[in-house]
Amino acid sequence: MSARLPLAALALLPLFAGCEQRMSHMPRYNTYAEAPLFPNGSAAQPPADGTVAREDDLATRPDQIPGPITAAMLERGHQRYDIFCSPCHSVTGDGDGMVVRRGFPKPPDFASPALLKAPDSHFYDVITGGYGVMFPYGDRIPAADRWAIVAYVRALQLARHATVASLAPNLQTQLEAAP
Repeated sequence: MSARLPLAALALLPLFAGCEQRMSHMPRYNTYAEAPLFPNGSAAQPPADGTVAREDDLATRPDQIPGPITAAMLERGHQRYDIFCSPCHSVTGDGDGMVVRRGFPKPPDFASPALLKAPDSHFYDVITGGYGVMFPYGDRIPAADRWAIVAYVRALQLARHATVASLAPNLQTQLEAAP
């Protein structure tokens, strides 16, 4: 009896050999092949109604922050910046964040001459696709929030180069009255 059991298992082995399913072994259509399964006869199907593109189209992306910069947009940019950017870039944008203090490579200072001259789209593109050791955030931060972060980075740049004389008179008075 014990000799028949291995022989029976060996006889059943070819039946189980076809049970392995991998996507690479499954039947499929090439992209532009004929496909009788679909009404139009083509394997390449148009997107379903209501489909939204996942990535931004760089051909239609503006070079500047779209629309007016509002206090709400700056507040949203500040909030998103603190979450996603400040660990490396720091809360002031000087590139000395907590992650950098623990050995990560230092990102550039937003107040550097090159970044002061850079178009808004540069910051947007870096947030979207990453740069150097910076991780891309295009799939984590919606486009509107990326533009809000760019607006906030521009505000950080202005704040780093602001002088008391450039402030409105009522702000100068408040600053002088501060302890």
